[in-house]
Amino acid sequence: MNPLLRVEDLKVYFGSGSSASGAVVAAVDGVSFEIGRGKTLGLVGESGSGKTTVGRAILRTIPLHAGSIRFQMNGESVDVSELTDKELRIFRREHMQLIFQDPYASLSPRMTVRDIIAEPLECQRFGTRAEIDARVRDVAAKCRLNLEFLRRFPHAFSGGQRQRICIARALAANPEFIVCDEAVSALDVSIQADIINLLMDLQAELGLTYLFIAHDLSIVAQISSEIAVMYVGKLVEKAPAESIFRGPMHPYTKALISAIPRVDPDKRFEPMALAGEIPNPMALPPGCRFSTRCPFARDACQQAEPEWREIATEHFVACHFAEELALAPEGRQR
Repeated sequence: MNPLLRVEDLKVYFGSGSSASGAVVAAVDGVSFEIGRGKTLGLVGESGSGKTTVGRAILRTIPLHAGSIRFQMNGESVDVSELTDKELRIFRREHMQLIFQDPYASLSPRMTVRDIIAEPLECQRFGTRAEIDARVRDVAAKCRLNLEFLRRFPHAFSGGQRQRICIARALAANPEFIVCDEAVSALDVSIQADIINLLMDLQAELGLTYLFIAHDLSIVAQISSEIAVMYVGKLVEKAPAESIFRGPMHPYTKALISAIPRVDPDKRFEPMALAGEIPNPMALPPGCRFSTRCPFARDACQQAEPEWREIATEHFVACHFAEELALAPEGRQR
């Protein structure tokens, strides 16, 4: 794999030991992964698992506690975590962009679509107004927006059209890497498929690299080259998408896959039930963080944290007994 992005031992902590409670939340606690150039890594997990924090940490919109975020640029490695504020602003506007979850809340109601898409270009002094207008029209066409829409305001559009505007704004500065933070979760199912297809077409045409954050594995499966599963601040499994669906190695991954509704009416829908709730990130259980809900947990799971290891080619998992658990879901194919 030719990685564009390499994240190593990323840690993001909130709170302070000097506060009244002394509580520190390890929102992201030692996460490492790579994303190949022109590929998509799907990052999935329940709400509160730390997915969005990973995306925002990569963009450096929140402070890091530790770790490195390296981009491969023209044969050189740039550590984003070490850039100064001025260097970061330049690097971020030229190489990294973000697509937000709520397409309406992220658009200014007082700006026309043309101004919204043009704003990143004007901030970096892209060129004359005529050159900026030409770029806006080009990006709008790529995102399948009618050029007549450029004179209108966001309230005049549907959710899917607003998300196309957000995508166009992200593409205006011609970035290489885009964080899609729950980019389709606020949309109807039929519109979700349309936006996913658009993102895939843009990736094929422009060579984009995505970190696609979502909680729905069925959506992630459509767009991702690889899938990483996150639970309470840590990755528990990462593998090519086909391997994840063909044979998950972690009980949590199996539970997420089992919750995907089946299309075949002759097969019973029997999601794997998980007892209890996600542990409090300020009072994590000893050993494996999933042990309090795992139906396969043993004493060893509560005594030692599982090692992150490669259990098969490009298939990583953090589970003491992954080899013994025969987790492949019956009859399920990607």
